[in-house]
Amino acid sequence: MARNVLLWIVCGVWLAGTAWGQGERRLSLDDYRDRMKGGWIGQIIGVAWGAPTEFKFNDVIIPQEKVPVWKPEMINHAFGEDDLYVEMTFLRSLEQYGLDVDIRQAGIDFANSEYQLWCANDAGRRNLRRGIAPPDSSHPHFNSRPNDIDYQIEADFAGLISPGMPASVIALGEKFGRLMNYGDGVYGGQFMGGMYAEAFFESDLHKVIAAGLACIPADSQYAEMVRDLVNWHREAPQDWTLAWQRCLQKYRKDPAYQKASNGAIDVKINGAMVLLGLLYGRGDMEQTVVISMRGGYDSDCNPSSAAGVVGTMIGFSKLPAHYTKELKLEPKFSYTAYNVPALLDVCERLARQTVVQQGGRIERDADGKEWFVIPVRPAQPGPLMLSWAPGPIAGSRFTEEEYAKIRFKAHPADVGGDDPTRRVQGALDALLPGWTCTPNGKDMEPGYRAEYLGRQHVVMTHPLDKTTGVTLSKAIAVPKDGVPKLDVLLANHDRGDFTFIARVDGREVIRKKIEGPPAWQTVSIDLATFAGQTVTVELVNQPDGWSWEAAYWGGVEIRNAKR
Repeated sequence: MARNVLLWIVCGVWLAGTAWGQGERRLSLDDYRDRMKGGWIGQIIGVAWGAPTEFKFNDVIIPQEKVPVWKPEMINHAFGEDDLYVEMTFLRSLEQYGLDVDIRQAGIDFANSEYQLWCANDAGRRNLRRGIAPPDSSHPHFNSRPNDIDYQIEADFAGLISPGMPASVIALGEKFGRLMNYGDGVYGGQFMGGMYAEAFFESDLHKVIAAGLACIPADSQYAEMVRDLVNWHREAPQDWTLAWQRCLQKYRKDPAYQKASNGAIDVKINGAMVLLGLLYGRGDMEQTVVISMRGGYDSDCNPSSAAGVVGTMIGFSKLPAHYTKELKLEPKFSYTAYNVPALLDVCERLARQTVVQQGGRIERDADGKEWFVIPVRPAQPGPLMLSWAPGPIAGSRFTEEEYAKIRFKAHPADVGGDDPTRRVQGALDALLPGWTCTPNGKDMEPGYRAEYLGRQHVVMTHPLDKTTGVTLSKAIAVPKDGVPKLDVLLANHDRGDFTFIARVDGREVIRKKIEGPPAWQTVSIDLATFAGQTVTVELVNQPDGWSWEAAYWGGVEIRNAKR
């Protein structure tokens, strides 16, 4: 313990006296362009290479024989990757409204994005579309995914337009990271951005990591994870699998580090995989990508972040040709205004503005060569925020004028929040009026679904635990004529199944396993015995294992069949 503390005291002395002391640093425009381009192309290499493995290996190391073989044409497979185009939405806001763009305008722009999202991004954007303005769009009271990986994989831009300027990285995280993340979820992005910013000047990976660490609260769990990885690497610098095992034990299996976690998408375990690649890859692009990928979990995003930092450290001109020779410059990244040249151009323009904003200047030497002159200022992280013990909500709502600018409004069934039962009940109230539900579990984010298997506006439920199903109930007046039936439209998840149980006035009338390739199916309940009566009908999503046990409800209606 004493040794570890001493190591970080030494790092602190370095931060205060060397890289972060008073003075200026100079970066030629040519060098900036080369390193910034290297950062973007590094990201592209990492995500394109790792894409076939994404989330296919959780809590296991990817076998060497399962690692995709890099082919030069793979460089062009990343134009449709959300790891890249989401952060370009943030660049566009900065381009259109300036570096001082208000967080609320950033939220409007993100709400108007047209791409599909998942995890914290999806939760945050849905809140924005409900009229919940940032910073509340990411607050755990409204957002059940605050510690997911999302801003961590989107913060590269912040460092790439802020060379040597951690204050800018931190501020951009407080603006764009707070659209969807909170606490460690924001810190992961600020840490990544801080590494990128330092990578323009530093060739020592430990110093790059220390600069990123300086951008986040030292007493956060994310900062603890970073210190752990650095120390574990020092203790066993030749075998990354030993550090991986320690990550698994602490950051996946220890409940103290699973608070506000959504499992394999948690920002800490994925940030650890980025660091494994950086520390054990030792600046080699191939080793960095392969180690970050083989760690598993979000195994395209993680090597993308790691490769982006390495690409910034070495510059595009020094990347091996087999990574870059097939790169096409004309295609635009999906949902954006940018192809590669336009992306590099907007980053340079924003970097110029950032240098001036942060108190620096741009000079020309006697040969007409431009230089960024950047003041050296210490990073000043924001206050500690804990997703499992959040501070008060801000009460931030869009004004009518602001909300009118959001083109995609939330459906009334999409009530949001961190309570899964409340979300399901809100969806039922809007889509299946009169039905009530028992408590739902949090797994799989039960509630409203805009579409499932081609059907619009669906309710998704999830059992409370491995033995307790979720029950929908309603008092139904059964017609006294004809042959009354209750038709229930159901589907299972494509990776799971469940048992459907129907009860009428407490008596079980149907038990059916809903399984196989997912497809909507109608289960009919014969109510002829109860003709003319008002009965309580219960429909149960009962687990019969514990793997993707959700039920999707497309409709419930009385049908009076002819005799």
